[in-house]
Amino acid sequence: MTTLTHAHNALYRRPPDDRMESLDDLFTRCRSDRESSEERWKRPQELTVTSDLTLAIDDNPDFTLNDWSFSQLCRLAGVSRDTVNRVSRKTASRIFGETLPSADKPIQILTSGDTIRSVHGVAYTRLWNADLLDVVQEAATDFRQPQTAAGGGTGLYCGERDMFCFLIDPTGWAEINGQAFAPGFFLYNSEVGCRSVGIQTFWFQKVCANHIVWDAVEVVDFKRKHTANVGDALSEIRRIIESLVQKRDQRRDGFVNVMRKAMTERLGNNVDETVQQLLKRGFRRKLAEAAIEIAQKQGAFTIFAVFDALTQLAQRTNYIGERTELDIQAAAILELAV
Repeated sequence: MTTLTHAHNALYRRPPDDRMESLDDLFTRCRSDRESSEERWKRPQELTVTSDLTLAIDDNPDFTLNDWSFSQLCRLAGVSRDTVNRVSRKTASRIFGETLPSADKPIQILTSGDTIRSVHGVAYTRLWNADLLDVVQEAATDFRQPQTAAGGGTGLYCGERDMFCFLIDPTGWAEINGQAFAPGFFLYNSEVGCRSVGIQTFWFQKVCANHIVWDAVEVVDFKRKHTANVGDALSEIRRIIESLVQKRDQRRDGFVNVMRKAMTERLGNNVDETVQQLLKRGFRRKLAEAAIEIAQKQGAFTIFAVFDALTQLAQRTNYIGERTELDIQAAAILELAV
């Protein structure tokens, strides 16, 4: 089993403004970001960094660089961000004027209002967060955000650099190797090139107040860089989510069928027969008779009634070793209904 900390890390590095209260709020934010954004293609020599460290494009001299796009502009110019930050704005403007490349190939500049969200070369292909969330809303209809974390984190975040989405199915509990697990996934993307697009699906046993996912199994990872074929990631992510949903349904239905059979099929027709069945499976007579006494009060000697009785007896055991051994024996009784 694996401990997953992606949501935990997002919880503590995200400012409050990045938190979305619901999946609908996250989708609304991402759709608004897309509708307000415009891609502009300009050759590097057509850009001018003013003495106020704004970017002049065409007839607008006041495009403001945010923290991320400023870092990208520094990389494009081949200068250290730390160096630029140590000099005056006027000197920084001159540095960019002398270091920004001249090229026939244009660069793509993503703007929103008067803010520059990102600066990229021609090799970068954008995948919008809203398109990714369309897939989630269509393929993962039963999935919800987890409980609110300590400090108010929701598992749903969208900021200047990227989007992160943590969803679980609170009704999807099923049995895997005798233990209860529920399905969930992390989904992430960046419209501005800060990270790749990807999804991580898993089956988990517990999500704590710090959004650490404990005891995860069947972890599946997929990620794709923002190159020419990044759009294919949408169909692959849809397939991965649909596969998780299909497995959830199969396991949940199988678990329901097992429990239905366990509640109707008898382990024995009377006290003596039922005790003998337990003795043949290694139970001590005193324990078997105690379990049958509890099951008899429920009016039946079904597999589930006996299993439930053994579970109650295990909870009364003071020693953890004996309790664990009895839990294993009880689980073997329930397997008779498989």
